[in-house]
Amino acid sequence: MKEDIRLFTSEAVSIGHPDHVCDMISDRVLDECLKQDKNARVACETMAKDEFIIVSGEISTTANINIEQIAKDTVKRIGYEYTPRVINLISKQSPDIAQGVDIGGAGDQGIMFGYANTETEEYTPLAITIAHELIKLATELRENGEFKYAGPDMKSQVTLEYVDGKATRIHTMLMSIQHKEEFNEKEFKEFIKKEIMDKIAKKHNMNTDFKVLINPTGKFVIGGPEGDAGLTGRKIIVDTYGGYAPHGGGAFSGKDPSKVDRSAAYMARYLAKNIVASGIAKECLIQLSYAIGIAEPISIYIDCKGTNLVQDAKIIETIYNNFDLSPRGIIEKLELLNPIYSETCNGGHFGRRYLDKENKIECTWEKLDSVDIFKKLLK
Repeated sequence: MKEDIRLFTSEAVSIGHPDHVCDMISDRVLDECLKQDKNARVACETMAKDEFIIVSGEISTTANINIEQIAKDTVKRIGYEYTPRVINLISKQSPDIAQGVDIGGAGDQGIMFGYANTETEEYTPLAITIAHELIKLATELRENGEFKYAGPDMKSQVTLEYVDGKATRIHTMLMSIQHKEEFNEKEFKEFIKKEIMDKIAKKHNMNTDFKVLINPTGKFVIGGPEGDAGLTGRKIIVDTYGGYAPHGGGAFSGKDPSKVDRSAAYMARYLAKNIVASGIAKECLIQLSYAIGIAEPISIYIDCKGTNLVQDAKIIETIYNNFDLSPRGIIEKLELLNPIYSETCNGGHFGRRYLDKENKIECTWEKLDSVDIFKKLLK
């Protein structure tokens, strides 16, 4: 029988990418609100182009925050040397929305997906995991001075070859990395291949004889918001599963956890990961759906792609019996009122236990503390 050979690709971007610049500004606004007011309602959208940053959306809070300074500090922290001109267009949340959220309902309608599989120890798809790790390592090496000539704006793309459903080798690695005008191109590209690409490939016990593409246009000096306009929420596939699983369409950044676009997506990931880690399935996709102002989800859908040892209906029943999936219940379970969000776009929202280098800011939705609940289904 002929082998089934397929290629699959995922991409990632750095915090210097214009869209992630905007994500981080929006989430820093959220964090500053939550530091002073746990009941803050935040829906913050940012746009960046050239020296201009526009911060808009709806915020209702008792917190006293300086939007302009937050935006300027974020740009500097990321590594850009210019001082942006900030336009503040923030208004208050609509009372029509607030009346439903105040009693514990969802802040909007929507569908959210969570996913996990056994391709990596983080229970995330391999392609997006490698893509994020390439960016993470390149950024760390730039920040500590080892990666000469590199700028903050970076993108990676990883294509894997699958044989009969299993990732067997890396087909192509692509990295586009901003660099200084005066740079040694040969030295720059050799460093990327040897010190970044090969190291991440070896970490995952993969081949290093993959096709290499580095800055395919030949030059990448102008980056960040100067090179392209940025918008909050435009990297939702990068932020989740790299296209390996569906996405409901709602972005995360700039939204407080009363918005199920964020909190329910985190909870769906938490459930999927604990299900797979329990051993009752090798792959799990979960969909949750909500209506604005209503606390409980309208539906729960599960697809384990035929890998489950327990019927889908039994897994869904176990979820209903053991987890409060109202926004309030999710917020309490995952401790989502802490100001942790400004780092979530720096390496993807899923697949890492901690958001910071010091391992102090925990991704609670990555915990494996409900594994035993699902293991019981095997008895």
